Amino acid sequence: MSDIVCISPIDGSELVRRPAAADAAVAQAVAVARAAQREWRKVPIAERSAHVLRFLDAMLAMNQEIVPELAQQMGRPVRYGGEFRGFEERVRYVAGMAEDALAPVVPHDERAGFRRYIKRDPLGLVLVVAPWNYPYLTAVNTIAPALIAGNAVLLKHAAQTILVGERFQMAMDHAGLPNGLFANLVLTHDQTSRLIGSGAVDFVNFTGSVEGGRAIERAAAGTFTPLGLELGGKDPAYVRADADLDFAVENLVDGAFYNSGQCCCGIERIYVHESLYDRFVDGFVELTGRYVLGNPLDEATTLGPMAQGRFADLIRRQTAQALARGATAHIDPAAFPANREGTPYLAPQVLTGVDHSMSVMTEESFGPVVGIMKVKDDAEALALMNDSVYGLTASIWTADLDTAEELGNEIETGTVFMNRCDYLDPGLAWTGVKDTGRGASLSRIGFEMLTRPKSFHLRYG
Repeated sequence: MSDIVCISPIDGSELVRRPAAADAAVAQAVAVARAAQREWRKVPIAERSAHVLRFLDAMLAMNQEIVPELAQQMGRPVRYGGEFRGFEERVRYVAGMAEDALAPVVPHDERAGFRRYIKRDPLGLVLVVAPWNYPYLTAVNTIAPALIAGNAVLLKHAAQTILVGERFQMAMDHAGLPNGLFANLVLTHDQTSRLIGSGAVDFVNFTGSVEGGRAIERAAAGTFTPLGLELGGKDPAYVRADADLDFAVENLVDGAFYNSGQCCCGIERIYVHESLYDRFVDGFVELTGRYVLGNPLDEATTLGPMAQGRFADLIRRQTAQALARGATAHIDPAAFPANREGTPYLAPQVLTGVDHSMSVMTEESFGPVVGIMKVKDDAEALALMNDSVYGLTASIWTADLDTAEELGNEIETGTVFMNRCDYLDPGLAWTGVKDTGRGASLSRIGFEMLTRPKSFHLRYG
């Protein structure tokens, strides 16, 4: 069997190597999970939630070990403290609203002599194929509600963050879940495709690239297995003339460059009203220049390396193409001594003079580069925001709530933000349109994705 290897972006050294599971071990994990799920589905929701909250406590107890481990695997600076603030918020929220979300739906028209309702039954066996960029948050979005809803879960984590899957397993074991109800599996891409194609799982959640999503769809073809796919993004922001300029600058710089821009809902393109444009660009460039690029294990570092050198090379190519077509770069890479060609260490970049003929404004970057365009009004901004094959989030920066809602109704996206960005609200559905994918996680709708309706029409009178 193949080995799964994590190469640290810090220095290019091999951090960890794990053998891929034998096919017989995968088949055994499926069988054990199915047996465990048949009993788990009978456990009251409150008790299932309590198990998941114990899992949360066990995970939180490991945070001091996890933070540097995560920096070594994918490069996020230790100063940001990992992912467990959002992790805890999401788990506690879904556990707290599970009873209501999973309660039977009773038709409004009561009929004498009948008991009628729609029950939410667990799907059975859920496979989570998790990414490396937010390896805890993205995985728990499905894992926690799947277990609470009465499912068993198999986790296949990304090679870049292979240790995250082991942490999930440790915490689940500590929480005392039934044997095999949750299993972390080390799988190759081919094994993952064969598992999906076998029809052995009842739901697949995948977060990753558009091409990865297409591979998942091809693997599932003919099995009728439902899929949740969170794929690419090119999330826009629009700064209106009435925006709080300093607030917008501060939050959009963070939205563009946090996690080295490797965020599903990170800001990748910004449209600014012409009346604020020059001041916005000046403020944005000044604040961007304060980042410290370096070793993520150093507390002084605010911008770590990208997870792999090839990801940084894509940003370099996009930037070079934009400059060749007339764009202006406002950040001198030489001001960031750690920036080195051919490595994952990449200085942030702010581009103006860009347009939608340039890949940096239309193709996913997933790195520390952002293009800023001047617009004359809402209509121009709206047209540009919708000129994309993606639609995960969009943010509007304004003092006018009604206008934000009106514009939001016209934006082709999964989530509309006003005066914030790069955030997942566990009470709202996390979803997208166009090539960003299908399905939803979080909120009560996330529970609906992980269950099937079963109607009861009982006549007793």
